[in-house]
Amino acid sequence: MPQFAANLTMMYNEHGFLDRFAAAARDGFGAVEFLFPYEHPAETIAALLRENNLQQVLFNAPPGDWQSGERGITALPGREAEFRAGFERALEYAQALRCPRIHAMAGLVAAGADRPRMRATYMENLAWAAEKAAAEKAEVLIEPIAGRNVPGYFLQFQAEAHALLEEIGAPNLKVLMDLFHCQVQEGDLAIRMRKYLGDGKPARVSHFQIAGVPERHEPDTGEVRYEYLFDLMDELGYSGWVGCEYKPRAGTSEGLGWFRKWRGTAAQ
Repeated sequence: MPQFAANLTMMYNEHGFLDRFAAAARDGFGAVEFLFPYEHPAETIAALLRENNLQQVLFNAPPGDWQSGERGITALPGREAEFRAGFERALEYAQALRCPRIHAMAGLVAAGADRPRMRATYMENLAWAAEKAAAEKAEVLIEPIAGRNVPGYFLQFQAEAHALLEEIGAPNLKVLMDLFHCQVQEGDLAIRMRKYLGDGKPARVSHFQIAGVPERHEPDTGEVRYEYLFDLMDELGYSGWVGCEYKPRAGTSEGLGWFRKWRGTAAQ
């Protein structure tokens, strides 16, 4: 049975950010993830995790100027020093929060950009970040994101992400497989899960995220039958976390029938 982590950026928006930890714990979550922690001292978040008996399982490295529309800088030539300073800050938070995974967002491809140069920059930054993270026993994750949701995002396809991992060769560089984005961009979810997790392959997928397709609401809505995919995770031996990165339709707690069902199944 998969282990589910509440995404505190998208869920529990009925509460202020620092109050979302307790709300998730009350609903039975044992872990959380979110986009960015940097508006709050690491010690404050670490205390909330301890108080609510929660694990922090994922957050993102600084993405550049998020408010102006940037979505990462890992692949942006000329921003290497900024990326590396930001990643070192993320590692400090990861240590304080005992978080084993940091997602490094690639960034957007500008009109007329030199894509081969971006790829080279991306690979160099990821190799550097993986070496830094390995010293702290942490993983660096990359995530293919659907172009419909983030137009121009540099990394959109699962095969491209796995090819990058093979070329770089760092054992702690992994893929965040967001099944919402994968369905929107490529489809064939079960086939791709079997391809990248099955047949005794190295465990290159370190984290999943889920949401209903196409509206990005609860995973028991829309066109994807997640019950089948959760069973497939078990069949393939996946024992990691599944991040619930969705927008509740009408209140987070009210929409957790799917979660209560699966928790009950796991307890049987």
